[in-house]
Amino acid sequence: MKPYALATTVLASAVLLTTTQAQLLPFLHNSKPATPNTDNRQQPLAHQPGLQMPNDPPNPTVENSPATQTASVTLSDILGTYRNLNTFAALTRDVHTINTRLASSSQNTTVLAPSNHALSLLPRKPWESPQDYSKLGPQAYSGDEGRERADENLRRFTEAHILLCSPWKEGEKVKTMAGTEVWWEVRDGGKKVLMPGAVEVEKVVSRVANGEVWLLSSALNYAL
Repeated sequence: MKPYALATTVLASAVLLTTTQAQLLPFLHNSKPATPNTDNRQQPLAHQPGLQMPNDPPNPTVENSPATQTASVTLSDILGTYRNLNTFAALTRDVHTINTRLASSSQNTTVLAPSNHALSLLPRKPWESPQDYSKLGPQAYSGDEGRERADENLRRFTEAHILLCSPWKEGEKVKTMAGTEVWWEVRDGGKKVLMPGAVEVEKVVSRVANGEVWLLSSALNYAL
């Protein structure tokens, strides 16, 4: 090989080596593990705009002030969010007249909602009637006619727990959607009870634009 050719080759190799080292230096200097980003700017899911999470179930043994919601929230929006009331909430959704009223912003209502435990202690299901069994026997709720009877009994039971007013003052006698007359009073110890029957009100759990939800320790007496 000629001397000038050899020099050219050596010079080219030196340039290539220098360039390669220059490219590798930043990589070698940054070879430490990446530091985790401790600046967590993500917001919890429940606080994301436009997303509403169900309310925590109320404590039925503590008489706190009821939660007051914004003017756009109705009884139909919040009734099913209380887990200890979700059985009664499901009954209201099955009755068109009640479901419509609870969603109305132009009609105030007081919901007298028995707890899940209270409903589980009923001597019969809300859609059952002793009179039906007496007249028709164990097949009282079989077939299309039986389902219609059950639906009608369920409607009367649920409407007996819906008042056509809110707010509701102590001693004020008002009628439920089923036509029964009720009022409330405060007994010794500050316990609020519904009359007749002295059914204890465990708590007023919520107050919204079109009324209130009262948690009851037992179901009201209803006639079928």
